[in-house]
Amino acid sequence: MVWIGPGPFLYGDAKEERALAGFWIDRSPVTNASYQRFVDANPEYPVPFEIDGWALAYNWDRDSRTYPVGRGQHPVTLVAWYDAQAYAEWAGGRLPTELEWEKAARGTDGRKYPWGTWDHDRCNTAESELMTTTPVGAYSPRGDSPYGCTDMAGNVWEWAIAASGNRWVVRGGSFTGDRLQARCANRDWDQPDSGIRLCGFRLVAAAGDVMSDRGEQVPVREP
Repeated sequence: MVWIGPGPFLYGDAKEERALAGFWIDRSPVTNASYQRFVDANPEYPVPFEIDGWALAYNWDRDSRTYPVGRGQHPVTLVAWYDAQAYAEWAGGRLPTELEWEKAARGTDGRKYPWGTWDHDRCNTAESELMTTTPVGAYSPRGDSPYGCTDMAGNVWEWAIAASGNRWVVRGGSFTGDRLQARCANRDWDQPDSGIRLCGFRLVAAAGDVMSDRGEQVPVREP
């Protein structure tokens, strides 16, 4: 995880000044390999799987309960908001609020993309023409945010907690979406029980605790 210091930042397309306490956030989205540990520890929990044909490349094997071959370091996808919440509770963290997510993505200066102005070589969106997920960090460090967070533009949408209203927010765009969807300020939403969209997630932790990659809390002080 990386540390996001306390203080103000510019939020949304209107670049309104907002202030947040400091927090830790995952440097990258949760991978299939990390989600595998959650699945192994909770044998009754269903694995990511969708009936629709487009999802075949991302479906887990429901008999062996394993992720697709060769995709261990790809972000887990086909996860509903409730799945992400269950993983967070198991790991001892929580989903980020969309304000936390956006500050981690764009820093304090209101930049449009994590690295600044648009460059199709810095993220996995439709402009890259790959049309599939890439391993987390594949565009690092050139596509990283000011704090060193990776994959905050493109690859997979990420679940977040809405700043207002009762909708479940997704941020960051995906490999099927264009550069407009990948803007740091862009927001969309989905139903909480839906895993159909290309949704993944990352977690945050309070200043006093940070998680190991095995879901164990390790006490860490504010830097």
